[in-house]
Amino acid sequence: MKPNTPFSRLTGKLDWPVSGKILARYGSSRNLGKLKWQGIVIASPTGNDVKATAAGTVVFADWLRGFGLLIIIDHGDKYMTLYGNNESLLRDVGEYVKAGDVIAQSGEQGIRGLSGLYFEIRHRGSPTNPLKWLGKQG
Repeated sequence: MKPNTPFSRLTGKLDWPVSGKILARYGSSRNLGKLKWQGIVIASPTGNDVKATAAGTVVFADWLRGFGLLIIIDHGDKYMTLYGNNESLLRDVGEYVKAGDVIAQSGEQGIRGLSGLYFEIRHRGSPTNPLKWLGKQG
């Protein structure tokens, strides 16, 4: 994939941020009242490298209730990827990252009882199913 490919053309082509089994699927119940998952949770041992799925600029890198340590990358055209439940964040707001750059270490620091990465894709602020965007796991 070319570095300048618009995010909207990357459907089914993004690399996985971590390799692992899906623990929670987009749209499934969070077992917290009526809340549903707006992304996916991918099993990953604490301390595994989390990689950016596409190039963009870090717009958030901090603790957020319900997400734990969260990093958000803006890819332009109103597309953003969110990487939560991390043990540590390795990038700062304003940094430009390329696809495949290590941005965090996975953990269990926000989503009760789950060790792994929370991954979400938003377009114009609305969540979209990440599985439509991710390619095959390597």
